[in-house]
Amino acid sequence: MKENTKVSVLYVDDEVNNLESFKANFRRSYEIFTAESADLAKEILKNNKIDIIISDQRMPGTTGVEFFESIIEEYPDPIRMLLTGYADIVAVIDAINKGKIYHYTTKPFNADELKITIDKAFEIYSLRLENKELLKTLSEVNKQLEFMIRQKLIS
Repeated sequence: MKENTKVSVLYVDDEVNNLESFKANFRRSYEIFTAESADLAKEILKNNKIDIIISDQRMPGTTGVEFFESIIEEYPDPIRMLLTGYADIVAVIDAINKGKIYHYTTKPFNADELKITIDKAFEIYSLRLENKELLKTLSEVNKQLEFMIRQKLIS
């Protein structure tokens, strides 16, 4: 991560008070984006590079798991976290299996604990991106080596 670049976090929740509280708690540490709905969140994703996505589970029109499921193909890289006020084991299982979440947190959140979780999630995010780049470089080098071997065999 570049020294002056903040981790970008998108928080999706239909309750405006929760969005404001989240922003107040984390605006100094991260670049915060908030959305009151999955549709607004998708617009933010289209227009911004987002590292971490945190969504409430119970929202009108869609659940957090359904939202995550709907964006995985287009936005596979951001780390996904589910935040909910309800202890629903089915939601947890769906979040893991369908939404491919990194972490499940209950409301109300503890700001210190959530910050640690976000920081750890960003470490994983960074390592995944680094691995992608290394695999891409390795693939290019392999192609060059194969070409050189073929040239050697032809001569």
